[in-house]
Amino acid sequence: MSSSFTQHPASYRDPSGFIFFYADAYYRQVNKIFKDDFDFFQNSGLYESLVKKGWLIPHEIINENLSGTRDYYKTLKPEQVKFISYPYEWSFDMLKDAALLTLQLAKESAGYGLILKDATPYNIQWHNGRMVFIDTLSFEKYNEKEPWIAYRQFCECFLSPLLLMHYCKQPLHQMQLAYPEGIPLAVTRSLLPLRSKLSFHTYLHIHLHAGVSLKNSSNKQPASTFSKQKLLNLLSSLETLINRLRLTAQKSTWSDYYAEASQRKDYLATKKEIIQDWIEDLPVVKTAADLGANDGACSRLLAEKNIFTIAADFDPNCINNLYISGKKTGEKNLQPLIIDLAHPSPAIGLNNRERSSFMDRASVDLAMALAVIHHLAIGKNMPFAGIADLFRQITRKWLIIEFVPKSDEKIQLMLSGKKDIYSDYCEENFEEALKTYFRIEKKQPIGTSGRILYLMIKYEN
Repeated sequence: MSSSFTQHPASYRDPSGFIFFYADAYYRQVNKIFKDDFDFFQNSGLYESLVKKGWLIPHEIINENLSGTRDYYKTLKPEQVKFISYPYEWSFDMLKDAALLTLQLAKESAGYGLILKDATPYNIQWHNGRMVFIDTLSFEKYNEKEPWIAYRQFCECFLSPLLLMHYCKQPLHQMQLAYPEGIPLAVTRSLLPLRSKLSFHTYLHIHLHAGVSLKNSSNKQPASTFSKQKLLNLLSSLETLINRLRLTAQKSTWSDYYAEASQRKDYLATKKEIIQDWIEDLPVVKTAADLGANDGACSRLLAEKNIFTIAADFDPNCINNLYISGKKTGEKNLQPLIIDLAHPSPAIGLNNRERSSFMDRASVDLAMALAVIHHLAIGKNMPFAGIADLFRQITRKWLIIEFVPKSDEKIQLMLSGKKDIYSDYCEENFEEALKTYFRIEKKQPIGTSGRILYLMIKYEN
């Protein structure tokens, strides 16, 4: 086995193959046990069709055993995904598009004599401005006598959270963190309102499905009862239902933040000008994270410079709006993500290594934290030292950060509903804490707002 070979900790469930890291790139190995299915997939024309439509990540076949394992049949080098995200960090429409993509893949596959053997959102990533399927080994030969083996998984991983958000009219992405393998049908059925039974498709795929599952834990039908037409009817029914689901637009505390900020004299325009000037002067920056991105107004300043930018915010409505607007404009450098910096996504799964934490994944050249410090320090009671360490972990080099003084009207509004225990919240203490890990390169007031913008560089280890 090669000394440079490292199997990805999340790639252990499928005997067909695995993902591994080798020489600064990720590869996928196809094992001998999957030889017939893989060759059929490659020769059927399905691969070319899916790649052409932008539904499947393209790959290069490398006839070399880079892993050195005896199970080796083929090595694939897929187009590299810049950032791995998880469904509990996605907005409603991101999950909805991933669900529809899964159904499109299943339908398309059936026409080539293949089928998806699993239907999990972990097989999909946001890539180059759209949701793309990344698991090439999910396609196997289709047996018309067998039901879709991934049906229940699809209903629990995709349909359950989407239906609950649709009926509850609330973003419930954190439920996917509580149920990383999918929300059980029985749980979904118990949480849905009675009126959901009036929807034929909801009744069929959740209420009836859950009842049948309780009686038959194997969830299998007699082989003679299923056909290709029944499969297509099933997929069409799921597609019809999901297309009808909506997350009602909700007004949140931060949904109109930039609309309000733009009304302040010389604030937002001046801030953008300062950031643009600083970015122009920086050495090569390829990746960035806008932490507290809101509607992405400042994230786009980076994306427009061809910088791949994670636009993260804890407000699901803001991120959903950002995702929808990015789809319309074809934005390829802006990755929307729901992240609460006070409670960033943890490491979960097998030995807490299967799904890595946001802090481990978000390693960028430049981090921006605009009008977010007071929400962490006063809204979440995070000490400046902890905030400084947070940004130290995320950025490899540069930090653009905004300090909002305690006299600011927004902070005064926050303090109107709680006891003021923040005597140490001041510019001097803020700078002192950040200087533990960063050197201040530039410091500039933002117009007459009283707010200050900093450009900092991380000390080299």
